[in-house]
Amino acid sequence: MSIVTLADAKARLSELVGRAAQGEAVRITRRGKVVAQITAVDRPRKPIDLAALQRLTDAMPPQPSPARDWMRDVRDQERY
Repeated sequence: MSIVTLADAKARLSELVGRAAQGEAVRITRRGKVVAQITAVDRPRKPIDLAALQRLTDAMPPQPSPARDWMRDVRDQERY
């Protein structure tokens, strides 16, 4: 949990909101006393439709070679 002054919070609000969104609580002080706290909002998770996910992956063609071989080819051919 971070503690910042009100003046710092005004100057860095976007950064503090980003940190709060990642799960870190940020407390704001005025004259040395905590007056506010920024925290992330709990969002309900959408349920995963496993049947739809299975249909999607079943429709995908298999890879012709393992990903490690593809990555080695890219690295060896200096394409990146």
